[in-house]
Amino acid sequence: MKFVVGVVAASAIWATGAAAQDPHDETDAPGGGRADVVVTAARTTLPASALPLTVDVIDRETLSRQVAVSGSVVDAVSALLPAFSPTREKITGVGETLRGRSPLYAINGIPQTTPIRDGARDGYTIDPFFIDRVEVIYGSNALQGIGATGGVVNQVTVRPAKQDGWSGRALLQGNTGDDLSGASLGGKLGALVNFRSGRFDATTGVAFERRGVFLDGRGRRIGYDGNQSEVQDTDTLSFFGRVGVDLSDTARIEVVANRFRLEGNNHYVPVEGSRARGIPATTRPGRTPGQPSTGIAQMVSASLTDRDLADGALTLQGFYNRTSDTFAGAILATFQDARIAPVGTLFDQSRNVSRKLGGKVSYERTVPGLEALTMTAGFDALFDRTAQTLVQTNRTWVPRTDFRSLAPFGQANLKLFDGVVRLAGGVRYENVRLDVPDYTTLATSGAQFVTGGKPAFSRALWNGGVVVEPVEGVRAYGSYAEGYTIADIGRVLRAVSQPGVRIATYLDLTPVISNNREVGVEITQGPLVASATYYRSSSDAGQVLVRNDEGIFNVNRQPVDIAGLELNLDVRLPLPGLKVGTGYSHVTGRTDTDGDGRLDADLDGANISPDRLNLNLDYATGRLSVRAQGRWYLSRRFQGQPIANDFAGYRLFDAYLAYDVAPGRVMLGVQNLGNTDYVTYYSDTQGPTDNSRFYTGRGRNITLSWQARF
Repeated sequence: MKFVVGVVAASAIWATGAAAQDPHDETDAPGGGRADVVVTAARTTLPASALPLTVDVIDRETLSRQVAVSGSVVDAVSALLPAFSPTREKITGVGETLRGRSPLYAINGIPQTTPIRDGARDGYTIDPFFIDRVEVIYGSNALQGIGATGGVVNQVTVRPAKQDGWSGRALLQGNTGDDLSGASLGGKLGALVNFRSGRFDATTGVAFERRGVFLDGRGRRIGYDGNQSEVQDTDTLSFFGRVGVDLSDTARIEVVANRFRLEGNNHYVPVEGSRARGIPATTRPGRTPGQPSTGIAQMVSASLTDRDLADGALTLQGFYNRTSDTFAGAILATFQDARIAPVGTLFDQSRNVSRKLGGKVSYERTVPGLEALTMTAGFDALFDRTAQTLVQTNRTWVPRTDFRSLAPFGQANLKLFDGVVRLAGGVRYENVRLDVPDYTTLATSGAQFVTGGKPAFSRALWNGGVVVEPVEGVRAYGSYAEGYTIADIGRVLRAVSQPGVRIATYLDLTPVISNNREVGVEITQGPLVASATYYRSSSDAGQVLVRNDEGIFNVNRQPVDIAGLELNLDVRLPLPGLKVGTGYSHVTGRTDTDGDGRLDADLDGANISPDRLNLNLDYATGRLSVRAQGRWYLSRRFQGQPIANDFAGYRLFDAYLAYDVAPGRVMLGVQNLGNTDYVTYYSDTQGPTDNSRFYTGRGRNITLSWQARF
């Protein structure tokens, strides 16, 4: 469902799936237009209509349908939301943006991003089979703390069973490329079982998926990323569990656990292409030395909620999150060390390991005697320990570094004139410290000894907004909110190449503060839902990704200014069951490349998405449902960037058909229906001389699924 309601304050209450109002019960399909949905990622029990936020809720039906077409939550979000960039079609999401900035991925509000050394695999930490809906909050904000400069993509896990007894669902799925070849075949099995007895409930699930190679529009195997790793030719095994007890009609304690493992099968090795001759990179059968590329994510959270404690809502949560990402290996210049092996012969690969501990507490209630005013107070804590090592030679690339964030916050929401006007505002105070030990850089950086230190910063992050609803179904808003992140510290630490560096004085921990200003309007009248939003996001000391010849990104601190326009329209047509929707996103970005105080160049394709138009048609009658959708990625010239990085643009069409057959549903999804042959946005706008990463996109891909409920 589309809501355009503006940017909220920095933080309101923490809310999990046990919120005061069950969001799923209030959510129609996207475009249905109910403004009383509670969005848990907004961290408040107030409905979305009370907040100056731009929000999309991708409900269970829509998500299931889109995953049946494209395979992952990241691909689903990218396909459905015009403001989200085209995906790289790889496991690593470097350069994938929302409104021109990095989004924060979360599971039940628990951040998946690693602030110290971002491995950019945070979109692949849970199987979509265990996701009930996805909440997307647009624009820079500090709702969830560090990282949401582009917005929040919150994956809400499946809900507890409502009725006593056993229930569940199962999934059987097959997948193939256009030529039905054995190499492109894949499949998925999933099962989820629920049990409830009185106030006690439990859920457990398992999902296994095997992916074949990806074929482009001309039937060629798509090239492997020999550095950042792949999602094709992989196996995924996922486990999910939840145990909950309703302590009373309003209080609940719950424990949720998730383990996700994705491992490459290592059946193929990369083959360079030729940009000059228009030959894309591909693969050939073979095995890469070293360990298979692997991504492991483990999460446990425990929460206590009471939505009626002294006339307010209390939430207390703690979580543990660990990720271990092993990247594919190669003989890269960065890894060479003549003390170990002759230069040009040393094979190595890196592993990024991160452990996060965190806690959140908040309390929200109306002010006695002034029930129109809702106040929230809370406190968040996050402790992250991350290290990046080279697996084959046991060398330190990024030393084991500790990150600590302590953040009290307060928020207010005032209803005026019987809800015609609402004012929202608040502040979050971030206190951050980094603890870096002594370490020595790699030989290619001069094997420099670096003296560690404990740099720190503190910052108040403000927000405010107004929502006006002069008549029912017509809402306008304006808002200002500050989001923040820190530059990828790991990239900075491993790139030190000068002697005598002391981290306490060398490392710039000045946060990337993104100032988001936004105005919008939403109209929900009868069969029509329409919205228009204009936003501007700026950073005096921004973060720009700069790619080297080996495809490894470094970080430059430069001023950044981004502006955009989003238009959305959904119409239910007179024919029962028929709906047409369209969405458009226009975004521009500028930066200062020479430090003279003037914005002299466009942001390139690693830092901003293309303009885009979406068009979709949905039809449902009886047991049958059908969807057809198209995406037009518009061509772009990047002023101040190499002409070779200009984007040619392309268009893609998908189709979905489902038929309910007791006791389940049969689904047929077709990705890239027209079998368009295209170069991906990432490859077309980056590395004009890099033949290894000259990738075409996935051609026609067919998925047949059967899902049953019991």
